Amino acid sequence: MSPRLRKLIGLFGILAFLLLYMGAVARLAAHVPPHGPWQFLYFAMAGVCWGVPVLPLISWMNRPG
Repeated sequence: MSPRLRKLIGLFGILAFLLLYMGAVARLAAHVPPHGPWQFLYFAMAGVCWGVPVLPLISWMNRPG
């Protein structure tokens, strides 16, 4: 598979994952206590944790042809 095609597939994979991830984060946010520190921790973790499942896809996209 050419690197260009891998990057195109990876692009759509990441976009689909992020849309699903944002929906899940928004739904779960309704259950976070309405206190500043809890919301800060929740959104800080949600903002960082999306990268972990995407890293293997990014490394696959950048693999030499």
